[in-house]
Amino acid sequence: MSKKNIDKLSIFALGGVGEIGKNMYVVQYANDIVVIDCGLKFPEEDMLGIDIVIPDITYLTENRDKVRGIIITHGHEDHIGGLPYVLKFLNVPVYGTKLTLGLIETKLKEANLLGETKRILISSETELTLGCMKATFFKTNHSIPDSVGVCLQTPEGNVVHTGDFKFDQTPVNEQYADIHEMAAIGRRGVLALLSDSTNAERPGSTGSERSVGAEIEDVFRKAKQRVIIATFASNIHRIQQVIDACEITRRKLVVVGRSMVNVVTIASELGYLRIPDGMLIEPEEVNKLAADRVAILSTGSQGEPMSALTRMARSTHRKVDILPGDTVIIAATPIPGNERYVGRTVDELMRIGANVIYGPGSITGVHVSGHGSQEELKLMLNLMKPKYFIPIHGEYRMLRQHGLLAESVGIAKEDIFIVDNGETVEIQDGVARKGSKVTAGNILIDGLGVGDVGNIVLRDRKLLSQDGILVVVVTLSKQDGAILSGPDIISRGFVYVRESEGLLDEANRIVSSTLNRLMNENVNEWASLKTHVKDALGRFLYEQTRRRPMILPIIMEV
Repeated sequence: MSKKNIDKLSIFALGGVGEIGKNMYVVQYANDIVVIDCGLKFPEEDMLGIDIVIPDITYLTENRDKVRGIIITHGHEDHIGGLPYVLKFLNVPVYGTKLTLGLIETKLKEANLLGETKRILISSETELTLGCMKATFFKTNHSIPDSVGVCLQTPEGNVVHTGDFKFDQTPVNEQYADIHEMAAIGRRGVLALLSDSTNAERPGSTGSERSVGAEIEDVFRKAKQRVIIATFASNIHRIQQVIDACEITRRKLVVVGRSMVNVVTIASELGYLRIPDGMLIEPEEVNKLAADRVAILSTGSQGEPMSALTRMARSTHRKVDILPGDTVIIAATPIPGNERYVGRTVDELMRIGANVIYGPGSITGVHVSGHGSQEELKLMLNLMKPKYFIPIHGEYRMLRQHGLLAESVGIAKEDIFIVDNGETVEIQDGVARKGSKVTAGNILIDGLGVGDVGNIVLRDRKLLSQDGILVVVVTLSKQDGAILSGPDIISRGFVYVRESEGLLDEANRIVSSTLNRLMNENVNEWASLKTHVKDALGRFLYEQTRRRPMILPIIMEV
């Protein structure tokens, strides 16, 4: 039997399908694994206290000797944010373009991993050999420069990963998508295409970033006082257009927000931002200049509670205040789930008396998406002409819609694979089918802890957040089991003690009588004592308050 019949190509996602964020895709043939992207996502509302979420890389760590490297398509957080955590467990080479590596290096420096991580610069001209696979790259348009798609040549055929893309015919930095190379890859034959589904529900084509520049300039011209503009820190094209508007309207620019300062510094050092000499000023200088000669570039376009814009809106920013009559532009669309936070920030800004320009119902020209809409997704499908299609990068409804778009351009329904994280598509001798599942899921990051907060801890946090906690402390005699001190009941987040003395006195009596009854029945196992106390107290408290606090009995013997 030939080797080709034994080995198979396996393609799967460890993050990024059925969700927005934590993108990580894996292509494996025999003993060679190539990983594409390593992102994070922000926690959902029920993930109490969690800072960020990264993919579960159990499969990769169990097969670390087969992993040939991680290719990064571009420098957004949902594609690079997991690297500082993943590289601690999986020290493999990281491949990225110039700006992408610049942004990654800042993260690795903060995590003390810069010296240990092999970083390899790629461009659209690069060819890599990764075990039995070869990787080539093609230029794409996105809301960050230096984004690329990946073509992996495997023994089964070419696997193409588009990265995040749109077809912007008038890009700000004049980095055009390489449609000729995409068509050439399509002519050579594409076995499987993995394509960005973010805007699969949006008809038509996505507008050009250049159109935003004209709107921003118009707002700058009309503003009588300061202009504060919040956008994604990584949207370097947007930042350049803000700088250009400052230059045309003769305003000085202040950059606030840690991530914004980092990106502006890196991008200007690497030549991706052109900032006129003397334009940038420090936050302390804002009040020394006439209000119509200042613009402020800020983080906080998603209403994040600790971002610079939110703190300015609440008048808690140490250096910059927003004044009545200032113009605030929120140049971003809320990520699904963030609408409430953005709405709250807009409300607070309007209370101050600022003129706020944001999404629907206002001037909508201050933001365009970085992702292609339906016509662009169809164009990519038509350029690549894949045998098999796997929609990626989107929630299930987006993947499903992208699958329908693929059908509309002639791809057979049975050749379209809509997968969940961990579900494999296996291709052997040119025939694809759904294969076995690999371990996939969420690893939760809380402070310095990676994965030490799981479902049980989250469940406990949820209970604590709903009905609070009662701690019952009792000291028993070792000799005869009599209660020597207590029960003392400590309430946190359940009832206000001063107003509930009667309730807590009755709770005390119930704990005492329960323990005395158990002692008389010669029950002296701690586990049994605690269970009975919890049950009796829980029943009583529910009858009295219709609440179920967490009850934590602490029994000591002396």
